[in-house]
Amino acid sequence: MKKILYLYVKGGAPLEHVFPRIAGCGELHVLALTPLPTAAQDEWRPSCTNIVDLHTDARGATLVDLVVEHARELGADAVITMSEFAVLLVAHVAERLGLPGGGPGLINARDKRLMRETWDRAGVPIPRFRRVDSEADLAAAMTELTPPLLLKPAWGAGSVAQLVLRTPEDVAPAWRQVAEALALGSDAGMNELYAPDTDRDLLVEEILSGSTEGWYTEPGYGDYVSVEGIVADGVYHPLCITSKLPTIPPFTEVASTMPSTLPEPVQRQIEEISRRAVDALGLHTCGTHTELKLGPDGWAAVIETGARFAGLMVVKQIEEVFGIDPIAMLVRQLLGEPVDYPQAMLVRGKRAAASLATIPANAKGTPWRGTPRWRPSAVNWSELLSEGTTADQVKAFAVPEGSPVPRYDPSGGSRNWLGVFLVTANDAETLRQDCTAILDGLEAALPAE
Repeated sequence: MKKILYLYVKGGAPLEHVFPRIAGCGELHVLALTPLPTAAQDEWRPSCTNIVDLHTDARGATLVDLVVEHARELGADAVITMSEFAVLLVAHVAERLGLPGGGPGLINARDKRLMRETWDRAGVPIPRFRRVDSEADLAAAMTELTPPLLLKPAWGAGSVAQLVLRTPEDVAPAWRQVAEALALGSDAGMNELYAPDTDRDLLVEEILSGSTEGWYTEPGYGDYVSVEGIVADGVYHPLCITSKLPTIPPFTEVASTMPSTLPEPVQRQIEEISRRAVDALGLHTCGTHTELKLGPDGWAAVIETGARFAGLMVVKQIEEVFGIDPIAMLVRQLLGEPVDYPQAMLVRGKRAAASLATIPANAKGTPWRGTPRWRPSAVNWSELLSEGTTADQVKAFAVPEGSPVPRYDPSGGSRNWLGVFLVTANDAETLRQDCTAILDGLEAALPAE
């Protein structure tokens, strides 16, 4: 049986979903570079042939050497990760081993500064941006670009440490706050593993004026989408579009829904924009997650591409809605086995599903008035959901039952999550309504102290 080496660090879909699907393709051997989660371990540990802990401060070529040595001793036939923070490391390891992987172009999908510069040269529609290496650079960008601007880490993920600047007076406090937010993200294990000292690599970009008019025929969706896909031997295979509920200010994502209710001609337009973006990055073999902003008059811009699958339960949603298993498809591709890709991006599903991240704010972004205890098991979910809709909490993302709910932190991004739920419904519109109902009604539904 073929041996698959999984590099674990924080990030990506829950292990209880990922590991059984990898193990269905061969022996799963786990190299844990950070401590493995204890959540749902009775569900994911049985899928593992072997688990080795390698907690090290090594970075760059030294870390590649350590992982390559382990992979060679194992006789690994494929190397994979689901974490944004390890994809570059895995690409270097695969290249050293002569195995399929993301390839040299993957750096363009990891460093958002290189990503935008690559797209700018290729004519891919993107927001105007600037590299930012100092407070003076940020002040200069306020005059060179059109505010409001978004300051963000070049190597970040999960909307952590993103700050909005509207006037020159925002520059100094934003420069201080981004350092504080990055430190909190680092404490939570959200660090790049291959490239060292990346926390001060920043960029700032114009915040595009988005619109759903001319895109959706119904209200209630956000003005951005993502396209999930796989690059196989340099060929991009878009799988489906994920629609979104509106973000919570400044840019905290709360819900990803499938199938998209965008008309099919519009979905095909988005499919082609995502193809231009992914093709320009020069990726070889990896999952992809491409985010696009929707604008007025049929105009759209690419925000970013990750050289890995989306997090939360997006890969599970694809299974539920479209009946394909992206994780198994990618693993078989990495193993050199034949994979049956859709001839075109999938647009029609058999059911509807969402990854819903609950935060201490309602669907419009108004923070909760109180700080109740987090007790989702005591919520009467039937009062929030339509008939036929289910909402299952994902153990990997669950705040401990009974924990006090903190105040919403606008710069915290995914650190605001109280719990993530896989929500399924009979159709896309019911799904959207029920996700909104949860966000709006959850504070009142939690038991009083």
